[in-house]
Amino acid sequence: MAAKYVSINNELFLEEDAKIGVSDLAMHRGYGIFDYLKVIDNRPIFIEDHFNRFYNSAKEMYLDVMLDRQQLRKAVEELVEKNGIPTSGIKLLLTGGYSEDGYRMGTPNLVILQYPLNLQEENKPDTGLKLVTYDHQRQLPYIKTIDYLMAVRLHPFMKEKNADDVLYHNTGVITECPRANFFVVIDKEIITPRNNILRGITRSKVLNFKVSGYTIAEEDFSVDDLPNVKEAFITSTTQYAYPVTMIDGKMIGDGKTGPATKQIREQLFKLTYAQ
Repeated sequence: MAAKYVSINNELFLEEDAKIGVSDLAMHRGYGIFDYLKVIDNRPIFIEDHFNRFYNSAKEMYLDVMLDRQQLRKAVEELVEKNGIPTSGIKLLLTGGYSEDGYRMGTPNLVILQYPLNLQEENKPDTGLKLVTYDHQRQLPYIKTIDYLMAVRLHPFMKEKNADDVLYHNTGVITECPRANFFVVIDKEIITPRNNILRGITRSKVLNFKVSGYTIAEEDFSVDDLPNVKEAFITSTTQYAYPVTMIDGKMIGDGKTGPATKQIREQLFKLTYAQ
C-alpha cells in the first residue's frame, strides 16, 4: 500500500496536493537536512536517536525546527495512522525555506514522508555487496544533509565497474558509503572509521555490542589495508549489517558472510524487534 498523505509544516495533504514552492533554498542551493527511521508494527525504531541527530543537524545548519520533540513524534504517529501503513520508512526533511534572493535562508519547511517497507527484504539472499572505491570527501560529513550530489553522479561509474555502491576514501583514508557506514574485520578486531563520517544510528548500536571472539574499535584505516581484511560489512537503518564480499573487483575473505558479520546482524535484529 502506497502512502496517500504527506505532512508539510504539521499539516496533512494528499500526496498529489503536497507541494513546496520553487523559491525554497533546497531547490536553488540544495540546502537542507533530513533523517530516516523505520516504523515496525506502528513502533518507531530508535526514534529518540534519530531525533537527536535531526535536531543537531538542524542546529549545525542554522535551521529552526518548527516542532519540539514531542510535537514531532506526534506528527510522525499521526501520519502513520492516517496512511494506515504500520511498517514503513519515515523521512524527516527540513529545507532552507523560501528565499528572497535564492541565497539567504528563509523559514524552513518541515516535510514528513512515509514509504512502505517490505520486511522480507531483511532476509535477502546472502550474496553480499560489491563496492568500488572513489576519492571523495563529503562536505560537513557529520551532518545529514540532502547533498548527495556525488553519490547520484557516480551511478554510471558504479554500473561501469559492476558495483552495487561506492566506498569513499579521502586521499586513501577510508570513510564511508553514501548511505551507510563501513566496517572491516582485520585479525580479530572489528574496525570502523572514526573521522570525516556521518555517525550512523545503527553504527552507534554496533559499537556497544559484545561480539564473541572480537573487539570493536573506531580507528581510521586506508585503502592499502583492504588486502588484509577478513570480513567487511555496511550498517544502515534498512540494511542492518550487510556483508560486503568484493571491493574493487577483489574478493573479501572467502566471498561469504563471515562469523563476525553474522553475530552483529543477529544482534541488530534482536535489538530492533525488542523496541
